[in-house]
Amino acid sequence: MEKSVFTVRQINSYIKSVLEEDLVLNFISVLGEISNFKNHPSGHLYFTVKDEYAALRCVMFKSAAYGLTFRPENGMKVIITGRVSVYDKTGDVQLYADAMQKAGTGNLFLEFEKLKQKLLAEGLFDDSRKKPIPEYVGCVAVITSKSGAAVRDIIQIIRRRNRLIKITVVPVLVQGEGAAAQIARAIDLVNEWGKADCIIVGRGGGS
Repeated sequence: MEKSVFTVRQINSYIKSVLEEDLVLNFISVLGEISNFKNHPSGHLYFTVKDEYAALRCVMFKSAAYGLTFRPENGMKVIITGRVSVYDKTGDVQLYADAMQKAGTGNLFLEFEKLKQKLLAEGLFDDSRKKPIPEYVGCVAVITSKSGAAVRDIIQIIRRRNRLIKITVVPVLVQGEGAAAQIARAIDLVNEWGKADCIIVGRGGGS
């Protein structure tokens, strides 16, 4: 029996139609914390809503954003009402927001600020600890997960800017138990190696 072969656009369009016919996802309210907020010149709002376990991309079009009585900000806890669908050009699942209301300051943001103040008090952000980024880079060490989207994005952007730059990837855990120790050890190893002009420590997931 001959198998049907679909285009990527056809698959994405089909997934979109399935999601938009779902009665739960067609009108839903989601509680979460705003991150990666971007106010586009067009008036559309692009951001991610997240909790401690997961993240969901969101878009609020200009017509809906006009109805807001406050300015959304990173770290703000909100309740978003809208529908879940797929942007069929990229296959990204998104929450299309029709309305948004404040729900307080997000716990993740408060924890981040608490940690930031602790590190400031320890002097870890002092200018005396900072090194200038070299103007001309011949070799970059990238410390990140070997399987995440971040490493692919970093390599792609570096190659696009300058194909002559050498890239050395040092794979580590970027979250969970043991991640901090692995990252610290990787930085030590790159410094001992001594051939990288700079180090990028990165992770993806919108955080």
